[in-house]
Amino acid sequence: MNIALIGSNGMLASMLKQKIPASYRVHEFDLPDFDITNSEQVNTVIGALHPDIIINCAAFTKVDLCETKQEAAAMVNGVGPGLLANAAHQVGAVLVHISTDFVFAGDKKSPYSEEDPAAPLSIYGCSKLKGEEAIINSPLEHYYIIRTSWLYGPGGPNFVETIARLACEREDLGIVADQRGTPTYTGDLAEAIMRLFPRLSPLVTDLPLPPYGLYHYSNQGECTWHEFACEIVDQLQKKGCAVKAKRIIPIATEDYPVPARRPQYSVLSKKKYMEATGAEVPEWKESLQTYFDNRA
Repeated sequence: MNIALIGSNGMLASMLKQKIPASYRVHEFDLPDFDITNSEQVNTVIGALHPDIIINCAAFTKVDLCETKQEAAAMVNGVGPGLLANAAHQVGAVLVHISTDFVFAGDKKSPYSEEDPAAPLSIYGCSKLKGEEAIINSPLEHYYIIRTSWLYGPGGPNFVETIARLACEREDLGIVADQRGTPTYTGDLAEAIMRLFPRLSPLVTDLPLPPYGLYHYSNQGECTWHEFACEIVDQLQKKGCAVKAKRIIPIATEDYPVPARRPQYSVLSKKKYMEATGAEVPEWKESLQTYFDNRA
């Protein structure tokens, strides 16, 4: 089985490379050698490789920078996924595309399902929604779009590593306490992706291929960024790290101004994914501990 891994230098792709069994051929593609916004290049490369699965981890994920780099965000997050979908259709490949909780407005008080209407607040969220729509409206029928949230893991900058660094440098940390969502460990998301393909995952042996379409996946539970930071510091202290932070101060979104608006509530319901795959989803605190247990 040939797998084309797009955005192969990123945080999630790095974990996928660790998790995918060695018996499968993973072909890595990333900038500057591969540009998902270049239609001719996408068609040529995918046409020559003829992969069975295309996993698209490529994205413009700097949420605030998207506000000023709108054209780049629109191309990478909005146009590129559609080009990959068309190329996948031409060669008969399955496309896996990673999307985000930022497609929602955050005005709910209960977890968002796949059927809830999208209403993004930011350029980043709008561009990611355009990417979803480009896939859905393409000729491709064999696709999985996976929305996730608050992603962290080895191999890239993320909230966990930022807090871990700041907690060792400062006594006081001010963290937003009125935005609620769910952290997602890349190790869990990588395994969740693999469960979509029974032949690929050593965790799955007797389940049919889950129906194609849109799914939500994050860890279980929910928290604010402030609660997440408190748990990070608590686990660091339990591991004997030299933590300097004495106070983690809850602050309001309005007291931490940034260019892009964030949803105040973006917890994702995993019900559809769990029913389709038969998988259990780890709780976010447990997964954070797993991350620290394996952290270099």
